[in-house]
Amino acid sequence: MSSVVVKVVNKSGNQLPNYATINSAGLDLRSAEDTVIRAGGRGLVFTGLYIAIPEGYEVQVRPRSGLALKKGITVLNSPGTIDADYRGEIGVILFNTTDEDFIVAKGDRIAQAVLKKVERIEWEVVDSLDETERGEGGFGHTGK
Repeated sequence: MSSVVVKVVNKSGNQLPNYATINSAGLDLRSAEDTVIRAGGRGLVFTGLYIAIPEGYEVQVRPRSGLALKKGITVLNSPGTIDADYRGEIGVILFNTTDEDFIVAKGDRIAQAVLKKVERIEWEVVDSLDETERGEGGFGHTGK
């Protein structure tokens, strides 16, 4: 498996994000602060990490499946995108789907980060598109 070097400044006091297993796609992001996500509410949780993503890549911020299933906590703008030219602190927008407040402690794993290659779109303006079997069907058109 190949790797890409990403420069990081770590002001969190936490260990750097790491892969839980040899085949994990995402690195665990940890909270740099103690905070509370109110019941049915959302909040921005900072990680204390600043990164320089190489040109041609992005980092996607995704929910942790365990938090989603066990605690009803998800990443609101999932996946969140960190662009290659962003140099600010990484923050994660958490959403609490439950009717109980969710306490976040410094060092808690709150999300995953996945490095992805980015391809640029070059538009080609045409008068019509090719026909497909699906056509314009969308938003549940195939049934359950």
